[in-house]
Amino acid sequence: MIEANELTKKYGGKTAVDTLSFTVHPGRVTGFLGPNGAGKSTTLRLVLGLHEPTSGTVTVSGTAFRDRPRGLRHVGALLDAHDVHGGCSGRAHLNTLARSNGIGHGRVEDVLNEVGLTDAAKHRISGYSLGMKQRLGIATALLGDPPVLLFDEPLNGLDPEGVLWVRGLFRRLADQGRTVFVSSHLMSEMEHTADDLVVIGRGALIAAESLTDFAARAGGATVTVRTSDATALTPLLTAEGATVRADGGRLTVTGLSADRISDLVFRHRLRVSELTTRNPSLEEAFMELTADSVEYAAGDAR
Repeated sequence: MIEANELTKKYGGKTAVDTLSFTVHPGRVTGFLGPNGAGKSTTLRLVLGLHEPTSGTVTVSGTAFRDRPRGLRHVGALLDAHDVHGGCSGRAHLNTLARSNGIGHGRVEDVLNEVGLTDAAKHRISGYSLGMKQRLGIATALLGDPPVLLFDEPLNGLDPEGVLWVRGLFRRLADQGRTVFVSSHLMSEMEHTADDLVVIGRGALIAAESLTDFAARAGGATVTVRTSDATALTPLLTAEGATVRADGGRLTVTGLSADRISDLVFRHRLRVSELTTRNPSLEEAFMELTADSVEYAAGDAR
């Protein structure tokens, strides 16, 4: 479990993390979202003790991470896939970390096999592609078989097979009862992967809740109705309080459930060829709920 309590980090006059409080629970994949410059990477570094908070606290399983000896046994992390010595081989890199954390050589071979780098492990890291470096970073995070795992943009550079593999890996780790905390800009991937979300903007908390609850906050569902009786159906829907956008025989309805629309259609003996409910996507919810927290907006016309 990761627990942040009123966590704050300031650099001179700039507040990067602002009284941030949240809990990341075991047995769940928690997505960590926010616009560019929101403070996500700084928060992860605070969790790992790489930065000292200005105020507040953050603990891993009840203890500050920097107070734990042999840290890889407690927390595994991938923050920057490029942050490795290019002159080392993948195997040598992992063996060095294993020795410093009291981890046996057999575990190195296990994680190399897990991430699909056994054949490439003898080669220098400088020759690795970004996707291979990401796999090596994930192997490093897994090395100590820790109960808590943090990943910052772990999907960068991965091909579709790699993305599916990582998705399954995170699910498997959470199902084993581990705490999995994943920072990503890929909304579609978080929609498939995360159980819970921690969302921040300008260093402050916007939401800490289930993915389903977060998406539901971005307005209600819309219902698509295809009908040859659009002229007759539209005033019936608006009389019930719905908002209707018409495009020929296709109506987009908000404010009224599909069941109520179906009742109206049946009662008035109208013809409908489609009645489909669409819930807000994670991306739509994220864009709506973080709109006031975007620090770098492209095409900002003033």
